[in-house]
Amino acid sequence: QVQLVESGGGLVQAGGSLRLSCAASGRSFSTYKMGWFRQAPGKEREFVAVISRSGGNTYYADSVKGRFTISRDNAQNTVYLQMNSLKPEDTAVYYCAAGTSLRYIATIPSEYNYWGQGTQVTVSA
Repeated sequence: QVQLVESGGGLVQAGGSLRLSCAASGRSFSTYKMGWFRQAPGKEREFVAVISRSGGNTYYADSVKGRFTISRDNAQNTVYLQMNSLKPEDTAVYYCAAGTSLRYIATIPSEYNYWGQGTQVTVSA
């Protein structure tokens, strides 16, 4: 299994940028596809982005496509989420997740095996 710890959240004005990091403690980071989810108050946890084990394939929710970029550095056991052109509706707790299944496009929480504790992102109007 793997332990995941997110960092990089904070308060930013609309139109600004933020970079989230997720550090994994396990030795088999490269065997997991990695996803980012977010959950706003009173809403369900929603898919944001996923990156394949090799980092060669990515998939994004329509709401963030063109603004967010997911990447990974397997040598450092870290996955990133670069968030640009932030909007107030991006405000949420952001979670990283690791999935062991071979299916690359995974957009629901049950498709992931391990989760981080979350990091708060707040975008002011």
